[in-house]
Amino acid sequence: MKTFVATRLAAMVAILIALTAVMFVLQNISPLDPVKAQLGAQASASAVAERREALGLNDPIPVQFWNYLTGAVTGDLGTSYRTRHGVASDLADFLPATLELALFGIGIALILAVVLAFGTTLNWRGAGVLRAVLFTGASAPMFLLGIVGLIVFYQKLGWVPANGRIGIADPPDGPTGLLTVDGLLSGRLDVVADALRHLILPAVVIAIGPAVAIGRVLRSSLLGDIDSDYARTARAKGLSETRVMAGHVLRNSVGAALSMTGLQVGLMFSGVLVIEQVFGWPGIGQYIAQSIPVADFPAIAGVTLMLGALYVFINTAVDLLQAAADPRIAVTGG
Repeated sequence: MKTFVATRLAAMVAILIALTAVMFVLQNISPLDPVKAQLGAQASASAVAERREALGLNDPIPVQFWNYLTGAVTGDLGTSYRTRHGVASDLADFLPATLELALFGIGIALILAVVLAFGTTLNWRGAGVLRAVLFTGASAPMFLLGIVGLIVFYQKLGWVPANGRIGIADPPDGPTGLLTVDGLLSGRLDVVADALRHLILPAVVIAIGPAVAIGRVLRSSLLGDIDSDYARTARAKGLSETRVMAGHVLRNSVGAALSMTGLQVGLMFSGVLVIEQVFGWPGIGQYIAQSIPVADFPAIAGVTLMLGALYVFINTAVDLLQAAADPRIAVTGG
């Protein structure tokens, strides 16, 4: 098990270094001069030369890469050309909104996936309708699903707000940056309720696709193990079918679903960036959308590195969870 963990962690580090190297190369081949982007096109030659020296742009390429890598490790992602603030500082401002939306989306996706898998395997009443609704939603583009949701649930029914993250003028500003959590910590149930009203529709929209993917894999695994010897033994002891599934079959079936969950959680962040544009959500999606038109490369690279690191961390965690659920994976090396 220790060898398996060490191998996965080493692979994670190697991938992150490779991703950082790619972003460094792209920055160096970009036609945009970072010094003139910071000082302006009318800056004097002496000011440009002084700034290039201060930024280390006159150093050899290996030294520049080492500085870039160590800076990324310590949280120094450069300065945004657009905001004139540190990219890490900007990300710290925008990330909580994206993280809260993604966490709620993941939670809803897992709930729907389990209900879909168990409901269709055990033939629960209404499972067929749920399956049809989820499969229909998953087949539609995410932005279209969001627009339809706004038309139906905001414009026609008035159940949810149209955009934004909160409609209250004085929400708490800490300590986590997650409005639902901060509202609970400060005893502001009005903030919690309003934040949930803003969250529910975009969270459901980003959850439908992952829920179908995870639910299908989990259902396939459940069907493969439902008639196994240990399941028949559990039934012979008088356990109900639901208890057999939840207490015995699920653990042996969860490995493939965990792999799919890691993949879908990573992909969900790209979906969140799109949905933030549809719902006017003040997160990383808004930040990157404002940075791309003005070629703000440090901001673009910072978001890319952050999302890439999240994706790698999540999939590494999933690999470790799979090994914990099924020790045979650690023995065979996955």
